[in-house]
Order: sequence, then C-alpha cells, then structure tokens
Amino acid sequence: MASSHAGPGEQRTPVRRATARVMPVSPSGEVLLLCDQDPGRPGDLRWGTIGGEVDAGETHQQAAVRELFEEIGLRVGPERLTAAFHRDEREFSYDGRLYLGDSTFFGLALPRDVEVSFEHLEEAEVGNVFEARWWTPEEVRADGRLVAPDLPEIMTLAIAAVAQHERNHA
Repeated sequence: MASSHAGPGEQRTPVRRATARVMPVSPSGEVLLLCDQDPGRPGDLRWGTIGGEVDAGETHQQAAVRELFEEIGLRVGPERLTAAFHRDEREFSYDGRLYLGDSTFFGLALPRDVEVSFEHLEEAEVGNVFEARWWTPEEVRADGRLVAPDLPEIMTLAIAAVAQHERNHA
C-alpha cells in the first residue's frame, strides 16, 4: 500500500480506480502471477495479479477476460471465471500518481502448460511486465516481493474458489 504522503509534483488525493483481477489456478493448486515494476520505481520488482481498470460500460467479468488477453494473451469466455471471491480497497501509487484501487477478484482453472504471451500489453505496460510464473502461496510469501502483503491469503481464496467452481461445473 502506498503512503498517502505525496512527494513534489504528486497529487495528494487518490484517484478512485475500479479494477478486475484474475487469478488463474493450476490443477496442482498454484496461481499464475506476473512480475512487474512501477515505472516510477524502476528495478523494484514485485509479484502481482493479472488485471486492470474496468473501462466505462464494461462489467467486472468483461474487464477480467479482456485483461487476461492483454496481459497474457489468453482468450476465455466470462463463464469460465469463478464468481467474485474477494474484493478490497487499498491505496497505491503508479508512476507517481496516487490511486485508491477498488479491486474485485475472480479465479480461473487453467492448465499449467498454458502459453503466455506479452504481445498484447498496453503501451504503459511494455517494458514494465517481465515474467509470468506459477506460485504456491507459501512460495511467493517466502520470495517476499509482493504487490500487496496479503497476496498469499488472496491466492488461497482463489484456489478454494476454483476448486468450488470445478465441483459445481463437473
């Protein structure tokens, strides 16, 4: 979470930003995360979720599947997503701007051998997204480079949501 103290040239009131987040879960219970950096803090790498801003006129589910395509090159229908399993609000900064993120999280069952492509990243993400990797909550907690301190707990919720979704659609 970013500090609410703004430096020179930064605004002090956060911009509210609704986002949709997707946590793909493998059959063995690992979650696919992205390693990126805030362009305002080059070299400060952190692991986080696939997702981004909900555009005007979009549902959270539509934004989630669009972000899956933009960020890892995967096209899926919204029916493949779990129901929203988590929502949180937190302040963060990105490229010197302060935001209040209102994030809604969805799970997605996905085979571990899925092909990931960064060819469809938004212009601002090019050069700032570096890697996709499957993690267990314990492994990413040990790594310590987390976009949010509660990321491992949210991953655990995603794993449970995907397991429930798979049982309901078997």
